This record gives sequence, C-alpha cells and structure tokens, in this order.
Amino acid sequence: MTADPDDFATHEVSNQTPPLVDYNLFAVNRAVQEGIEREGAGWAREGLLALGGELGRAESFAWAEAANRYPPVLHAFDRWGRRRDEVEFHPAWHQLMAMMLRHGLHTAPWAEPQSGAHVARAAGYLLWGEVENGTQCPTTMTYGAVPVIRRAEALAKDWLPKLYARNYDRRFLPLNEKTSALIGMGMTEKQGGSDVRANATRAAPAGDGTWRLTGHKWFLSAPMCDGFLVLAQAAAGISCFFLPRFLPDGSLNAIRLQRLKDKLGNKSNASSEVEFQAATGWLIGEAGRGVPTIIEMGTYTRLDCALGTTGIMRQASAQALHHASHRIAFQKKLVDQPLMTNVLADLAIEVEAATALCLRLARAFDAGEDAAAVAFRRVMTPAAKYWICKRGPMLAAEAMEVLGGNGYVEEAVLARLYREMPVNSIWEGSGNVMCLDVLRAIGRSAETVEALREEIGAAGGSDKRLDQAAQALIESFTTDATEANARRLVERLVLVLQGALLVRHAPAAVADAFCASRLAGDGGGAFGTLPAGVDLRAIVERAMPH
Repeated sequence: MTADPDDFATHEVSNQTPPLVDYNLFAVNRAVQEGIEREGAGWAREGLLALGGELGRAESFAWAEAANRYPPVLHAFDRWGRRRDEVEFHPAWHQLMAMMLRHGLHTAPWAEPQSGAHVARAAGYLLWGEVENGTQCPTTMTYGAVPVIRRAEALAKDWLPKLYARNYDRRFLPLNEKTSALIGMGMTEKQGGSDVRANATRAAPAGDGTWRLTGHKWFLSAPMCDGFLVLAQAAAGISCFFLPRFLPDGSLNAIRLQRLKDKLGNKSNASSEVEFQAATGWLIGEAGRGVPTIIEMGTYTRLDCALGTTGIMRQASAQALHHASHRIAFQKKLVDQPLMTNVLADLAIEVEAATALCLRLARAFDAGEDAAAVAFRRVMTPAAKYWICKRGPMLAAEAMEVLGGNGYVEEAVLARLYREMPVNSIWEGSGNVMCLDVLRAIGRSAETVEALREEIGAAGGSDKRLDQAAQALIESFTTDATEANARRLVERLVLVLQGALLVRHAPAAVADAFCASRLAGDGGGAFGTLPAGVDLRAIVERAMPH
C-alpha cells in the first residue's frame, strides 16, 4: 500500500485571523462620527470619510510598517567633508507626509478658519494615529507653531503661506524655492529636561535685527523641518527664537546635527541632538518671555498628544476586537467567551471615553478667546494629556495579550503600537508636569473651577454614581489640591468629566459600564473587570471595526 502524501500534511493554515486592512477607519468609528456632529464639525464628514478610506488601505499600513522598519539616516557631511546636516527618510515616510498635508492635518484650522475647524482636524488627527504616529510629530509642531509665528509680522508674511500649503515639498532647499514648509521645535537640554529655565544656550543680538545662538539641544524634534522655535538665554532671560534651516541668502544656517536618537519607538521620525554654532535667529515675542511664548505652541501639541494616543488606543482595541471575532478557541469564538467579552468591552469604553473628551476639548479651541473656553482648555488640556497617555500603554498591552503570541511578533501591528505609546506621555511635558499645570490652573482663578463645574453639571441628575463623584471632586479642589496628591486629583477630574460626557452623549450601555467601573469602582484595576449587569455585548458590537 502506497502512502498518501496528504496523510502527512503539516502546514495547512487554519483558524488564523485575516489582516485588518482595506476598511474605512472613519466609517466604522461611531464615537468619532457622533462626536463631530455633537461638537460642531458635522460639515467635515465627507472629508473624514475620504481620509478614513485612504488610511485604511493595506498600502497605508504597509507604508507605516516600512517607515518604522527602515528609520531615517543622518548625513552630517558630504563626500568632500563639507557640512550637509541632512536626514534621509524611507520613501514610505514621504508618502505618508504627502497624504497628511493633502488632508490639511497640519494647518487647516488656521488656513481655512470656520466653525468647528479644530474639531474636524482633531477627528482626522485621531484617525491618523491609528496608522502611524511618527509623521504626527512635524505635523503637530507645525499646527502649534502658527499662532506663535503670527506674532512676528515679517516672518509671518513669508512663512505662513508656505505653512498653509497642502502640497508636501520634501526638498532640502531655502524657503523661497519651496512650495510648502514645516516647523520643528527645540527646548530640551542635557542639564534641564523639563526645567527649560535651566537652559544654557545663549543668544546675543547681532546688531542687524537678528540674533546669534550658541549652544546644544539634547532633543530637536523633526530636524528636517524648514524652521524651528527654540528657547535660549538672552540678557533679559529665557526668550523664544525662530531659526530657519536656510538663511535668506540661501546659505545653510549653523544648525549642526550631531546624531539621531535611537529611540524605543517612534522609529519613523527623526529626533536629533544639535549644536547651534552662532546660528542666526529671529526673536519672537518679548525678550525674557520665551516660556509663555512657546507654551502657546505647547498647548496645541499637548492636545495632539492626547489625540494621537487615543488613535493608537483605537487601533489597538480594533486589532483585538477583529482577532477575537475570528479566532476560535475551545469550540467558540473568543469574542463569545464571557471573560474575553468583558476585556474587549472594557477596552472599548476606555477608547470611547478618551475620544469624547478629546473632541470636546477640541471644541474649546474653536471657541477662541471666550473666557469660559480658555479656562476649560487651560485645565483640561494637561489633564487629558496626563490621563489618556497614562492609560495608553496599559491598553496596548492588554490588546496585545488578546492576540497572544501573534500579537507579540514584529509582523503584528500591535508590537509597533505598543512601542509608540510612551512617547506622547513623555513629549511636551511628562505626567508630573501636566499635573502641576492642572493645579496651577485650578488655583489661578475661580473661573477655571466654574468652567469645570458647569461642564460636569450639564450631566447632573442623570446618574447617581456620577453625581456623587462630581460632588467629591469639586470639594477636593479646596481640600486635596496639593502637589503630593496631584496625580490622584487629575485622574479623578478626567474620569468625572469623561463620565459626564458619556452619560450625556453615549449609548446607555457604554455610560453605565463607565460609571460602574471608573466612578463607583476603583477605576485603576486591570481591564476586563466590568461588573455584572453591564451590557457587554452591546458595547463590543458598537466598537467593532467591521
């Protein structure tokens, strides 16, 4: 009897999950769809639908993978030994950047101002975070730099039209030879870190209206940008300066890239160490008032840290939901097994709460200089950045565990997402810095507390658990607003506000689960501990990416 080769087959693949690609990220994200309508950007629906379709293509995910697998390379010198100071990126990076600018995620609210413009841009930025976080670095800095550059009339005249342009110009050329431009930033120095007032970089007037900067920056973000906002010590104290890569005469400015940082994640994006060797700069704002000047930029980039992390969390949970809806174990799909359903539902409500808060916060930016809106964003921007960015790594780890070994290997999207999570918590001010900013905002004026009381009070009487938590929170502003207790206070602030938003706007199953677990429960335990009585199935179905 001859053996049949099929009897010895060893490699028939079964019970493996198909890749989550070729779908529309916006069309399957109910929280974002409802959020833009609620927060005044319903007009952006078609544009976001187009963006979601482009981002969800297999090609876009492949670009993201390639841009991170083949990180940028520094060319400090040319073949003859002259300074070059140029960073080379993988072509996938440029494909992603071209898409980013085409959809206006860098400066659309400034270039095309209209009601809800910051909310629309926030929704697009959130969707982008699902695919590739590194390209968000030069994008968010350009977004945040516009209101600062507007302070310098001469610079604004030349630079703003190029910053508003939607065509991506990757060429390393002077501004007048380019069709578009991007802005980077450099604050951190070796000896100071978050303490920027300890910066040692010096600035001296050159006598012609420009300044000469000499010093070292430990981190200069996105060094291939066309210009940078930096802090340096002038005679009057820390001041803000604008340094272009090329000077008006076409020569290369003395911004010397020393090396690129070898980072845990964010591999696609170049982060550099740089020396200024009498580099030419222009003063922006008042001399000695550099920190308040550049903090205006930081307010917008902190918003984007929360948005970017929310996008990464959404993709991580989507990968987990997608896998669980296909994978069979112990004769049932994972999604139908009660404990796994609990985990997936818990991930889903975390993402929905972050989404609701981010889009509400973006609406406060649309309100301009309205006093209540200014007070709200002053306190909630650092608060949202703190809590959402703290929850991100924990959520990504749990989502990875849903996929088991398949989630832990480099071929999986989740490995890259997990490595991305810490950067938004560290960048633009670490957790302690954010919490101290919240304390200052609360203590600065009664208007800030009143703005919070009004926002939370809009949901009053709808859920007893929320009412009790809200009352305790308001009382804690006077009893527990101490530096040692700042993290606990900020955590409760965010959870109460998220609860108020969900009670008002989310389906009952989502709001009930959030209040039961985050407000009535301990709020800080492992995912998958939602209490009995919660409609897990309804929450999971709402969050499914298909």
